[in-house]
Amino acid sequence: MSQVSSTSATTQAGARYQQSFDALAKKQQGAFIPFVMIGDPHAEQSFEIIKTLIDNGADALELGIPFSDPSADGLTIQFAAKRALDANINTDTCIEILKKVRAYNADIPIGLLLYANLVFARGVEKFYSDMSAAGVDSVLIADVPIRESEQFRNAALANNVAPIFIAPPNASAATLQKVSSLGQGYTYVLSRAGVTGTEVVANMPGKELIDTLTQYNAPAPVLGFGISTPEHVKEALANGAKGAISGSAVVKIIESNLNDEKQMLVDLATFISSMKAAT
Repeated sequence: MSQVSSTSATTQAGARYQQSFDALAKKQQGAFIPFVMIGDPHAEQSFEIIKTLIDNGADALELGIPFSDPSADGLTIQFAAKRALDANINTDTCIEILKKVRAYNADIPIGLLLYANLVFARGVEKFYSDMSAAGVDSVLIADVPIRESEQFRNAALANNVAPIFIAPPNASAATLQKVSSLGQGYTYVLSRAGVTGTEVVANMPGKELIDTLTQYNAPAPVLGFGISTPEHVKEALANGAKGAISGSAVVKIIESNLNDEKQMLVDLATFISSMKAAT
């Protein structure tokens, strides 16, 4: 069932995020954003998985491109990347899947969370140009600090792609100010230090962190890392976040159903629906 809408193409980096957050605010809802690795467990099923996320309430998508040496991912996401790499998924394959996703839904914000070597390998300018052409709205490069981000920011904005930055729980006011001024689309707020995964549950940041980001006029703060239950989503929103990102809990469902791809989609639909209901 296609969900292509008649909304015209966006012309400003991160515009789909603003449209989505505005629409959710009118409904007094927050955003639920699932993460999966593109190409996990193989290209055909990956597209079916992403369609299932959209059909069951995802307000935006956070997607990974498989990489052999991740530094911010826990074991669950690392295994997802390995499955995709074993299925011969590369950046070109990911772009083809992204184009299919954008053709399926014209409005949903699509963000990438990945590592700098993937960008360098393609060429910084070409990477952002190709991702923009595929319908990508934002890119977060997990291993690039703000002080090294200028060439990526420039290439992103030149191609109407929003640069996303991370707000760590122990960040200084100066760091939060830079995150707020340089980011667009949304701000990825870490619930805790460390790598992704549900083994360590989310810690809800104090309202002070969200308030500081708001004071600096940061793009919408969205909480990630360790979000795995509807209660986590509710708590994130109660602390002032505009949304919550869940990755490892979603990917774990894929991992648990590798031998039954139909049941995988059923279980994903149930989980996504329950998380969205908490917003």
